[in-house]
Amino acid sequence: MAHAAAETQETIAAGTYRLLIGGEWVAGEGGEYPIVNPATETVVGYAPEASVGQARAAAAAAKEAAPGWAATSVGERAALLDAAAARILERRRDLVPIVQAETGATLTLTKAMQVPFCAHRLTRNADLARSMADTPLPPQATRDGISGALAHRQPVGAVACVTSYNFPMTNMAGKIGPALATGNTVLIKPAPQDPLGVIEIARILDEVGFPPGVVNVVTASGPEPAAAACAADDIDMVSFTGSTAVGQSIYSAAAPTMKRLLLELGGKSANIVFDDADLARAVRGSASVWTFHSGQICIAPTRLYVQEGVYDTVVEQMTVFAKALTVGDPLDPKTVVGPVITSLHRDRVENHIANAEADGADLVAGGGRPADLERGFYVEPTLFANGANSMRIARDEVFGPVIVAIPFEDEDEAVALANDNDFGLHGYVWTRDGERAMRVAKSLRTGSVAINGGTQQNPDAPFGGFKMSGVGRDGGRYGLEAYTELQAITWL
Repeated sequence: MAHAAAETQETIAAGTYRLLIGGEWVAGEGGEYPIVNPATETVVGYAPEASVGQARAAAAAAKEAAPGWAATSVGERAALLDAAAARILERRRDLVPIVQAETGATLTLTKAMQVPFCAHRLTRNADLARSMADTPLPPQATRDGISGALAHRQPVGAVACVTSYNFPMTNMAGKIGPALATGNTVLIKPAPQDPLGVIEIARILDEVGFPPGVVNVVTASGPEPAAAACAADDIDMVSFTGSTAVGQSIYSAAAPTMKRLLLELGGKSANIVFDDADLARAVRGSASVWTFHSGQICIAPTRLYVQEGVYDTVVEQMTVFAKALTVGDPLDPKTVVGPVITSLHRDRVENHIANAEADGADLVAGGGRPADLERGFYVEPTLFANGANSMRIARDEVFGPVIVAIPFEDEDEAVALANDNDFGLHGYVWTRDGERAMRVAKSLRTGSVAINGGTQQNPDAPFGGFKMSGVGRDGGRYGLEAYTELQAITWL
């Protein structure tokens, strides 16, 4: 195992990372900053530190390249995306160690989702773009004759794509895929914690032949370059995945120039288990908070609402499940729960745990750091019972391996509790009653709902949030359309 870790570090250290601005690879004017492996706390690479001026230069380059790129055919754009996807898959063996080391994700998760999903999102958007067409509208009789019309979609222009740290390559591909396919240029700004894999995507896009300025990438450890890029007059749209607080800042920055926005923000997913549910299946699905990237996922089912008749049983089974999970080295195939991204984020998670105890929730599993792990930003899979919606642990997004269980009496109370939250990104319903499942799902004020299933999404389904969870929708054709302006063309 030590050999594998050393090999990973050596692979990353061998790389030289630069910014891509207007077709030129350049050093960051602020030098470099270290990228730390969350499992080992060792430096595994260095990312360029862009200046505010470089961020603005990247925005200007994207703007300058936009008309030429928009004039290319859909076929040309799709072919380049397909070529990039093929190249990503060819390079799986060297890309997997990079993204695994910088994210701390388990090797299993990295191989399954971080790299191949990135390629799939590029090819899927290429295919969808090929099938897009103008929409003819029914002719209408007017005093001057018969009026024809069609709805036409134009690219928005230059798009700033800003992503979170949990799935850096996959999330970024979900933005640049539809943006480039529909004729937009992009300014890529990955999360500061793990930008190396995203730089590799930009390198591949450059290598396969995307014209200068169509793809630009800037990285930085602080927020100033990203803020400058999002506020730049040259940027026509901001596509952001991350916290609600940052989304609010982007919303304000976009207002003066009326930028188009696609914001996928925080979540605090309600997870409703009725007394007729398949409890074994519901417990496994609920445990995804712990087993899926250490709870660092926006749709994690962290608010566990259980009907009173089975509440004690579910809490007991969840407690047993939590204590049986292997926490440790992400490179070990036996590991289920890896670290969280940084020491600072671990501190935030631990603060949420302390608040839950102070508010009166009962800690029944976890709550601390694994005693046998001296290094790494680990948090034990944690379960609180006898929670209440008034507690902070039931209201705030933790983004870590922490669940709070809350009992409910009947369907009406379950829906009321679930909707009593500022977030509305995702929800879960567990029941054998199909009619009730659909009725409850349609009553939840949330962008998507999974019935008797896990966290996986149909990739063509619309994805986004109600309330403080965001603006707009990603996914399939809905995501493709989000990067376009709708134009009406009429004639007599």
